[in-house]
Formats: sequence, C-alpha cells, structure tokens
Amino acid sequence: MRRTALETLGALLLLASLAVLGVVSSSAPPVDNPHGAFRDDCSLCHGPKAWKPARISKKFDHAKFGFPLTGAHAAATCTACHKTLDFTMEQSVCATCHEDVHRGEFGTDCAQCHTTRSFIDRAGMVRLHQSSRFPLSGAHAALDCERCHRGAAAGQLAFVGIAAECESCHMHDYDATTNPAHAAAGFPTNCTSCHGSFTWTGARFDHAATGFPLTGAHRTVQCQSCHGDGVWAGKPTACVSCHQSDYNGTTNPSHTALAYSTDCTTCHSTVSWSGASFNHNATGFPLTGAHQTVQCVGCHGDGVYAGKPTACVSCHQTDYSGTTNPNHTTLGYSTDCTMCHSTVSWSGASFDHNTTGFPLTGAHLSVQCLGCHGDGVYAGKSTACVSCHQTDYNGTTNPSHTVLAFSTDCASCHTTVTWAGATFDHDTSYFPIYSGRHAGIWSSCATCHTVSTNFAAFTCFGCHPHDDPAQTASNHGGVSGYVYDSQACYSCHPRGGAG
Repeated sequence: MRRTALETLGALLLLASLAVLGVVSSSAPPVDNPHGAFRDDCSLCHGPKAWKPARISKKFDHAKFGFPLTGAHAAATCTACHKTLDFTMEQSVCATCHEDVHRGEFGTDCAQCHTTRSFIDRAGMVRLHQSSRFPLSGAHAALDCERCHRGAAAGQLAFVGIAAECESCHMHDYDATTNPAHAAAGFPTNCTSCHGSFTWTGARFDHAATGFPLTGAHRTVQCQSCHGDGVWAGKPTACVSCHQSDYNGTTNPSHTALAYSTDCTTCHSTVSWSGASFNHNATGFPLTGAHQTVQCVGCHGDGVYAGKPTACVSCHQTDYSGTTNPNHTTLGYSTDCTMCHSTVSWSGASFDHNTTGFPLTGAHLSVQCLGCHGDGVYAGKSTACVSCHQTDYNGTTNPSHTVLAFSTDCASCHTTVTWAGATFDHDTSYFPIYSGRHAGIWSSCATCHTVSTNFAAFTCFGCHPHDDPAQTASNHGGVSGYVYDSQACYSCHPRGGAG
C-alpha cells in the first residue's frame, strides 16, 4: 500500500531524529518522493515547523515548468488542477480541466477565443470571427454566439461550416415581410441588397444595380408609386409604363394626336416634368439664331411635327413673295433663303457673289445689286465687261476705243479698284514706255500715235527729230536696208529700254 502523506512525514521526522542521535546510518535508503519526478526546494511550499499545511511561496515560478499562471489560473488552488501529489502527471492541455463544449470543432487550443482573465471574454472570439468567411459587424458583433450557433446533435457541426448566407438566420424575417412582400415579389434572399448589419429597419435598395438608376424627382418617389402593381422583378422601364396618363393628357401640343414618341426623355427630364425642352438638333434641322427663340407653334402651327419640311419657303413663302427690293418672284430668285439671308436677322441680306463664278472685287464690292441687275436679270447674267460698261467703252476718246476697235475686255487696261488710270501693257507687247528712258517723258498715247484712227502708226520723230536726213543716213551707212522712217527706226531702236 502507498503511504499516506502523514505517515511519510512521520517517517521522515523519525529518521531525522535517529540520525541526530547517530542511531540511523547515513546510508539508509531514501524515503519515496510523493511528488514523483518533481524536484525543487521543499521550502517553496513547506515550512520548517510543520509539513502541513503547504503554503506556496511567492518565489515559486510555475512558468518555468511550461505553464505560466495568469488571470484566473493564478487564483485557482493547486488541487483544482493537480488531482494527485505527483505534479508531473498533469498535462497543460486546456481540455484536461475544461470541458470542450465545441466538441473538438476548434481543436484543443482554447486560447484562440478565450483568455485566462475570463472564460467568457468575447474579444478573442470576435477577433477570430473576423478571419472567417463571415466577419462580424454592426448588430452581429453584439449578438450572443448561441443566436447563430445553435445546439446540434452529437456528430453535427455547430460552429465550423455553418452557412453564412442571410437566409440561414433571417428566412423568417424574409417570409414575414409584407411591405413589400418579399416572397411574393421574388426578392433576392440576399438581405444585404437592402439591409445593413447595424439595423434591420430603414432598408435601402440600390436601384442603380437594376439597370434603371433613379435620378432627379425619381429619387423622392415612394416605391409603391411605381411598384403598386406588385411587379418588382422585370418591371418595364419605358417612360409610359408610369407616365401614360401624363402623355395622354397633354394638349399643348397634343402628344397622342401628333403621335409623339412615348420616350418622355426626348423632351422631359427627371428634374421636373414641366419646362420640357426638345433637342431640335437631333432632327436634322438644328435651330440657330432667331430660330431658337421661335415658339414651337410658329413653325408647327399646322400640326405637323414628324416629317415637317425643312425648306425655307415652308415657313417663309410669304416673306419671299412679298419682297420687292428686288422682287424675288419676278426675278425667279432661288427659294433657298440661306443664299442671302441668315438665321440671325432676316433684314440685311448678303449674297455671296463668289459662288456665281464672278467674284466681286474692288469697286464692284460697293455697287448696289441694281447697279448691275437693274435689267432684272440675275440668273444667267452675262459677266462680260461691256454688259455693264458699254457706255464707258463707247464714250472714251483718249484714245477712242470704238474707232481703234479696242478689246471689249476692259480688264486688259482697267482694274476693279478704279476706272481711271488705265494701264496698257505696252512694255511687254511692244517696247518699254513705263520703264527705261521713255518712262515719264510722254503725257498721252497721242505723243507717239499721231493718227487717232490708227494706233498701228506711230512716229519717233516727235521726240527724236532728225532734220538732216542725209546726216542720219551717213550715220547708218553700215546698216543694211536702212530707210529714213519711224517704222524702220523701231526695228532697231529702242532695245532693253534704251532711248
């Protein structure tokens, strides 16, 4: 039989007394250690006056044996953990002392969730939960574990592998909701579509995720205003699905009579139903200038909207027919008003003459239209100079254009800048009179062309008199075919501007 602690203590005291008296030999066999293989100074727990009761000294370091005493462990009695005096028989595994209510789902390390300060301290539990596939937030973080982790039969999991979908806990709430009825409307069972984890009430649905984002006044409309028919999933997004009565009831203009598009966004916005604004630029007839301020009925007073003609006279026939300066109808003007008029102002018409093949330059730019078109001819008007300048041609006497049969192409000598100061290209065609020694020494064509009816005839002797024909002849003794005549002089004189 194993000795009791009292018997062992008595034996030890007896041996000690006998040893003092020399009765017991120092070679006596040692008494068995009740603590097994545990070795340390007995004084850490026992006193010199009495073996019992044992008192743990502050010098005793439980940590050096691999299990530091912290929190509630430091206040526990030795026997709470050490069921026998053989301390080496105890293990440091939590489940040795603590029943595992989790049935081994989390392993044997209780410190993953629990602390020695308090076994029900939730801080560690929440931290561990954050690394799971269902992090705790909002009201979820304040719930008792048992609200979601209900007891399960032996062999079934209650913590690991629990479904994280909303309906696993909230299916009853889903089925019981009537405003709107989630089940009847086919709402998704993913509660996070509308609800948050902080509060179940005040649900907010992200309408933008449906393909029909709510903007403007749509954001303030109650759900039932559009979904009062009980249709949620697959609800039509066409404007008239909600605004058919507005479309039918509009009379200025009448949408139904004019077969307006039922796409309200063509003219209306979600900010305000009134103050509709139609984007006329999308019709192929952009509104510019004064057209932008015209009321719709100004052009569409006939009730025609779709397919309305865009020709100017479809609105401006009266203006065209009533214009007398000049008379558009009599003169057969084009009915394309844009050729002369702009949308900025009807008055102050300006015709782009450059598009006719006869660009206006110089003095022509300041001539009134009737100055050339006084005969009433516009389309097909002759562009020959004499068609306007025949009188100027006939009346010119220095030299006489008609007598000398000058070209009727006035541009040969005249420019559009000014009629006076005509310049004939004498230098290139005949000999230099505008450059060289002849420049500036003559006053008119008659200086050389003394026969007014024949400009082919000229004389050099008017400026270069040779009174002695014989002397002149002797000066040209070596010139073959010499004749005392101005026409003959020109065959040699001048050349290169020499006199």
